[in-house]
Amino acid sequence: MRKTSLALAVAASTLGLSLSQAAHADFIGDSTATLEARNFYFNRDFREDAGQNKREEWAQGFILRANSGFTDGTVGFGADAIGMFGFKLDSGDGTAGSDLLVPDRSGGSQDNYSGLAVAAKAKVSNSTLRVGQMQFKNQAIASSDGRLLPQIFRGGNLVSQEIDGLTLDAGYLDEVNNRNSQDYEDMTLNTYTHSGISFKGGNSANNANEFVFAGGSYKLTKDLTAGYYYSNLEDLYKQHSFNLVHVLPLGDKQSLKTDVRYARSTDDGLSNVDNKAFGAMVTYSLSAHKFGLGYQKMSGDTGFAYVGGTDPFLVNYVQIGNFAAKDEKSYQARYDFDFASVGVPGLTFMTRFLTGDNIDRGRNVSEGKERERNTELMYVFQEGALKNLGVRWRNATVRNNFSRDIDENRLIVSYTLPLL
Repeated sequence: MRKTSLALAVAASTLGLSLSQAAHADFIGDSTATLEARNFYFNRDFREDAGQNKREEWAQGFILRANSGFTDGTVGFGADAIGMFGFKLDSGDGTAGSDLLVPDRSGGSQDNYSGLAVAAKAKVSNSTLRVGQMQFKNQAIASSDGRLLPQIFRGGNLVSQEIDGLTLDAGYLDEVNNRNSQDYEDMTLNTYTHSGISFKGGNSANNANEFVFAGGSYKLTKDLTAGYYYSNLEDLYKQHSFNLVHVLPLGDKQSLKTDVRYARSTDDGLSNVDNKAFGAMVTYSLSAHKFGLGYQKMSGDTGFAYVGGTDPFLVNYVQIGNFAAKDEKSYQARYDFDFASVGVPGLTFMTRFLTGDNIDRGRNVSEGKERERNTELMYVFQEGALKNLGVRWRNATVRNNFSRDIDENRLIVSYTLPLL
C-alpha cells in the first residue's frame, strides 16, 4: 500500500466533513487535532575512513494527528487519523542512510515521502477497540518515533479498563510501515551484531505477517504496579514479559523508583531464539535531580528478540545500542536535572554512561565489550511568540571491540500547533 500526499489531503477533508455532519456533542466536543512541525538534523561519524564514514542528512517533517470523540449510545463510534509528510533539506553525496528519509535505488534518499494512518474505533463502557493503522507502545511492542516520521502498524487493538487499577490490552498486527518507508510490508525479527539469531532456511525465513499480543498491568497498591504480556511473531518467536514498578516516597521532594523487567523468549519454528533477559533500573529523585543505576543481563543461546524497527522493552536500550547481545551483561549510570528549580523553566538536561561485556563473539574469539555515552539538552519556550517551540540536542559516542566506533549528533526543532 503506497502512501501519497493526495491521500493525506483527502483524509483531512473527509475528517472535516465527518465532524461537520456529526450530531453528537461528545463526538465533536471530545475531538482533538494537532499539527507538529519537526525539523531534524542527523550526523553519525564512524570515526574511520573505510567504507561510508559518515551519515548526514537534514529533513523537515509534518505530523497531523486528529482524534474524534465517540458518538452517543451504548456503543460509541469514532475515528483517529495520523497524516505524515517529510521532505529532504540536505543529503550530501554519499552520506545517506540516516533513516530520516526513504532510500532510493542509487544509494541516496528520495526528495519527499508521505503517509496516512486511519483507524476506526468503537467504545463500550471503558473498553475501546481500534482497527486500522496506528502506533503501539507497551511491553510487547513499541512503535519507534526516533526519526522524522513515526513507525505505524496495521491491525487491531482492544484496551479494557473495566476494573479500577486494571488495564487489559490485546492486539493483532499484520503489516508495518517503517519510519523510513512509504510502503506497508511484512514484519521481521530484529537481527543485530552478535545477537546469535539465525533462521531455518536462511534469512529469507525472516518474514512474518502476524504478530499477536495480550497482557496488561495492574496497580497492586498506590506505589506498586505489575505488568505481564505474551507475544508471538508468527513462526519466529514467542515471548513472556514481566514488569514491576515501585515508587517509594522518601520525604519532601524525594522518592526512590525501582523498575524490574524480565522476559523469556523462545523460537516458534523457523528461528533459534532462546533468551532470558533481566533488567533493573533504580532512580533516586531529589528535588530537580535524578540519579539512576541500571543493570541488564542476557542469557541463553541468543540475544533478546523483538520486532525489527521497534523500541525493545529493555532498561539499557538507549540512543544507539540495546546492550542485548548474546550473554551480554551491562551497567548504566544516569543523571537528570530540571533547570526550573534554578529559574529556567523548560530547560532539562540528561547524561548517562553504559558499559557492556561478556558478549559471545564465537569460538576462539575474546569476549565482546562495548560502551556508550549519551547527553541530551532540551529547551521548550514557555512564553512569547516562540511559546511551545522545542529545541533538542542529542549527542552520543559508542566504542567497542567488534564493530565501528560512532560519534553522533541529532538536533531536533519541533513545534506542535493545537488545531482543535
